[in-house]
Amino acid sequence: MAQLLSEAEIQQRASVLNGWTVDDSRLECTRKFKDFIQAIEFVNQLVEPAESAGHHPDIEISYNKVKIALTTHDAGGLTEKDFQLAEVISQIR
Repeated sequence: MAQLLSEAEIQQRASVLNGWTVDDSRLECTRKFKDFIQAIEFVNQLVEPAESAGHHPDIEISYNKVKIALTTHDAGGLTEKDFQLAEVISQIR
């Protein structure tokens, strides 16, 4: 099982992730696109990195907005896995 990060580690890691916030035990970001099609195209680009990492985000789609939330469910909070996947997702346009 992945090791939970301390509050200090979480704040330090979150401070260098542009567009992500920490909400309780979740790392979250919301991306806005021109339309529904672009939003879905973005979500489709999340599949390969999530599968490769064996770590899957919670995703909410509302027309042109995509909300992504990361947490390591089996650890009960934020771990290094969440921040690593957030970094990869941040590079997807």
